[in-house]
Amino acid sequence: MMTGIFKARFLPAVMAIFLAGCSTLAPQYTRPDMPVASDWTDTAKVNPEEKPGQPLAQIPWRDYFVDAQLQKLIEQALDNNRDLRVAVLNIERSRAQYQIQRSDLFPKVDGTADATAKRVPEDFSGTGQAQVLHQYTVGIGVSSYELDLFGRVRSLKAQALDQYLATEQARRSVQISLIAQVATSYLNLAADKERLQLAEETLSSQQASYRLIKSRFDAGVASALELYQAQTSVDAARLDIARYTTLVAQDQNALTLVVGASPSADSLPTSLSERLTSLQEISPGLPSEVLLSRPDILQAEHVLRGANANIGAARAAFFPTITLTSSVGSGSSDLSGLFGSGSLSWNFVPRVTLPIFNAGSNRANLQVAKTDRDIAVAQYEKAIQVAFREVSDALALQATIEEQVSAQQSLKEATEQSYRLSQVRYEKGVDNYLNVLDSQRSLYGAEQSLITVRLSRLTNLVTFYKVLGGGGS
Repeated sequence: MMTGIFKARFLPAVMAIFLAGCSTLAPQYTRPDMPVASDWTDTAKVNPEEKPGQPLAQIPWRDYFVDAQLQKLIEQALDNNRDLRVAVLNIERSRAQYQIQRSDLFPKVDGTADATAKRVPEDFSGTGQAQVLHQYTVGIGVSSYELDLFGRVRSLKAQALDQYLATEQARRSVQISLIAQVATSYLNLAADKERLQLAEETLSSQQASYRLIKSRFDAGVASALELYQAQTSVDAARLDIARYTTLVAQDQNALTLVVGASPSADSLPTSLSERLTSLQEISPGLPSEVLLSRPDILQAEHVLRGANANIGAARAAFFPTITLTSSVGSGSSDLSGLFGSGSLSWNFVPRVTLPIFNAGSNRANLQVAKTDRDIAVAQYEKAIQVAFREVSDALALQATIEEQVSAQQSLKEATEQSYRLSQVRYEKGVDNYLNVLDSQRSLYGAEQSLITVRLSRLTNLVTFYKVLGGGGS
């Protein structure tokens, strides 16, 4: 009865899948549609005749970051950073795991050698005397090889492969983030060094003004109010020097951490480099498909592919499992006759396991696999949405950053002229020292803001490298 049911229900499926060779029960993979706009034309002002530039994923980082000092630090970080080292080791682990899963496609042949000694009591020997029996065997055989007619093993192999490829993309993502982090830390250190230098120059200038007013106060020309106003400027500059000295030290500590070792003195910046990168500009009209080359999105897609393959393995659990066990060798009761005539031995044990009742566990496992696939789809789409938003933010800043730099430069020059005129008017007795102090503070703030805006422009270029997929080594 059972044989008839098996032939009627499963034999046609067995033959069809067997003839298909490499088929599995996994659903055909289809990449989900991108849940974002087709490009970023609405993000910023766009020239309709402007053509998309070369994808950053195709530009090596050495061609993107051209500052020689920064290149030294990036190379040092790629050699020493522990996060990147862990990512590489994860790749090695996933590669080994894939090899383990792939090996299940092939029979495992083992060699065996056995020796058995057994004493038979008088009552069981049949001769009335106790006997000692010896048995020696050698052979090679296949143990529990599964005929993968329904693609269960191939589905698991595909899942392991996608897991391995996902870890490779994770390593690329870590590398891109590391390079961007080194560049950002480098720029922060450079900016804080510029701020510290500006504070030191301001202190020197304020001390000179204080000495001048002190001499005028001693001569009875300047008032005590003017003297204390000058003193406040000196103390404010001293406070900024202490603050920026701390920030520079902290920036160097952060750079040491991300690099993985103490940077050499000749690799540290002294000021913001205007030749940080070879990139001139990014076209806001780039198609959003460039996001598909981002390693984090590729990683999410490989996870999705692996979840899709798991459905095939879960479906295959509903069908019979056919395993083969076989061996061939030689056996004898005497060690000297182990390879003699008539010592050949063999066995062949095929086994078919047909799931009949498992309290719904196979159906539940299939539902889990499908749900995992749906979760992976949502995570893939979310990764694309996050990436699109990151590029949009970078393009939004790019659209106005040059105007900000230009306006801040003009503001700094205007406040510088105002400060000079206020000094001249004070020296001629037209204005009091409070106007000089206000002009000086405005100039100092404008100079600090100019550093901040320049830093923002440069870090946005670093952001473009990261959010558009970066480049390889």
